Amino acid sequence: MIVVLLAFDRRKNYFPGLTALCLNASLPTTGAITFTIPNKVGTGGYAYAPLDPSPIGISFEFFVFPSYLTNVTATQQCLSNWKSLTVVWPPIRIGETTQDRAQYDSKTSAYVVYSVADAKDAPSVLTFGPKFMTLAGTYGGSVVVGLNRGKNNIDNMIAAAKVAVSEVKNLLAIEQNDWNIRVGSAVGKTNIIQAGNWNDAPPKWGASQLIATENATVKPYVRHYARHNYPGGTIQSLMTHSTISNNIHTFDTDIVAAQAIGKEYVFGETNSVSGGGAAGVSPTFGAGLWTMDYALRATYSNMSRTYFHHGTHLLAGASHLTVLDSGSTNYAAYATFDSKGLPLRVLLYISDYYAGSGTRTTQSFTLTGLTSATVRAKRLTAASATSRVDQGSPPSFGGQQFGNGSCAISGTETFETTFVSGGQASFSVKATEALLVYLQ
Repeated sequence: MIVVLLAFDRRKNYFPGLTALCLNASLPTTGAITFTIPNKVGTGGYAYAPLDPSPIGISFEFFVFPSYLTNVTATQQCLSNWKSLTVVWPPIRIGETTQDRAQYDSKTSAYVVYSVADAKDAPSVLTFGPKFMTLAGTYGGSVVVGLNRGKNNIDNMIAAAKVAVSEVKNLLAIEQNDWNIRVGSAVGKTNIIQAGNWNDAPPKWGASQLIATENATVKPYVRHYARHNYPGGTIQSLMTHSTISNNIHTFDTDIVAAQAIGKEYVFGETNSVSGGGAAGVSPTFGAGLWTMDYALRATYSNMSRTYFHHGTHLLAGASHLTVLDSGSTNYAAYATFDSKGLPLRVLLYISDYYAGSGTRTTQSFTLTGLTSATVRAKRLTAASATSRVDQGSPPSFGGQQFGNGSCAISGTETFETTFVSGGQASFSVKATEALLVYLQ
């Protein structure tokens, strides 16, 4: 499934949605780029990444997690939309800054207790009770729970971890940097710790360095290693395909180190810009395109799961992913394959920046190796890279969009049909636009 449809701004409590534009065939084009679709997984000289059943997830700030599930009505609708499309609930992670300020209080009947001078602020001190974990346990997908390391109170952490293990039926991991043995032993579980969660990029510190310090007693308690990543920058730099590819390659050594000892590697927390996002960057369509491309590139690089405030569509029902492009230009092409190893979908993306004025170029793609007489496609588009839902310019995916505030789907689903001749077909994609081609 292709796209980042649910970019979420926790400060404004909205999920940006989508609206359609038609392709203008008269727009300027450049020479066609040709990609040959492998007829089966493992062929064509490409590298292939196996896909986790739920490779893309959502990260919730610790102190507002209960509000998202109980007060923000769009949350359940968006998660339900996702589940309807992919058949599985997206994985969630509960943590970030306020996780390291939160003390467990077994006696409080509240989800979480804190006070702030302004509703947009994050509390410096907070407590949470058993009800917090009970609420997390109602979620249908896998859950990673981050617990307090900053206060250096391991007894309080163990008390919270025990409640997490007993109440969260789909608990995937407890987020930890150290104390792995004591916490794991206390809850009676191995393969339970999400270790790492570094902000500094490799090689300053990462999984390879941490693994080198761990002995055989510690490693069985670690389920996977995690990294935080916020690339930042302008809309144009953020969404540029080659920049995304280079950013993901930063973590190659870490991923290999984790795989070498049979562990997964995840982006435990990531988004465009840290600190809740940048007002002129994060809510835009260009940032949404970045999320799409970034999530796919990370998955291709054997990042098992990526926890965003968003969702994607190219991966639904797929078992493997490969990249057809070199990663060195503004033009991207991804292919997914079904459980039998046969081609399922191809995503074509043009990261050339279009700000809404002047000529909007188009790029022609030719796909070869097609076996059907026709193929269908859905277009992800908006008026420009700077389009924003909250400013009345929502993007669309296949003619449909998601309501701001409600996450309800509106519009008529629209497919573009292209004829195949001699096993090949051509497609036009505009600057700052993507096209999802269905091969089955």
